Amino acid sequence: MAYEELRAPGEHRIVLEDREQLTISGVEEVESFDENTILLTTAHGDLEIQGEGLHIEKLSLDGGDLKVEGQVSALIYQTERRERGGLFSRLLGG
Repeated sequence: MAYEELRAPGEHRIVLEDREQLTISGVEEVESFDENTILLTTAHGDLEIQGEGLHIEKLSLDGGDLKVEGQVSALIYQTERRERGGLFSRLLGG
């Protein structure tokens, strides 16, 4: 039987390795992204990832996991809530 990490609902974790590989759990929605900025909603608030050459390597909204590669320069939690209507809801007409 394969080992699976069990997480409590609402748990949020960030792991940054060598400023080039970022893994985040507790992701609820990706609002927008380009090679310099990724905006997302997590279980603990809105998060802005800044850097260069950023690309989303893996995204699983069912599991709430995101993996980003590129040069990460900043992780910023937003104090103000943005309007909802992220990338996927816009793509699906929601």
